[in-house]
Amino acid sequence: MGGVTAGRDPGLQPERTRLAWRRTTLSYAVASVLALRAALHGGATAGGLLACALCGALWVGFLLVAHRRIRALATTGGRTVALAPRHAVAAALCTVATAVCAVALVV
Repeated sequence: MGGVTAGRDPGLQPERTRLAWRRTTLSYAVASVLALRAALHGGATAGGLLACALCGALWVGFLLVAHRRIRALATTGGRTVALAPRHAVAAALCTVATAVCAVALVV
């Protein structure tokens, strides 16, 4: 088994992962813009603007994690490198916090 992994052809897996991070970041940006639109639709309130500002800050945090992951995939020469646990936690926390902001904007 050890010889099989040494000559492993990674194929397009790193490229698919990179594109998935880019798609997710773009979707996150669209969700942030829609949150801003929802907050301003019925008149700007302090809570709505705070939720939008937090949503934007969370998007920037997620963007930084995604950019770091994309850069790591590009510099490994086709090798798959595991996502650092702290980056995975940061991405998950940004996503959950954005969902909480979305609920705050809807309610």
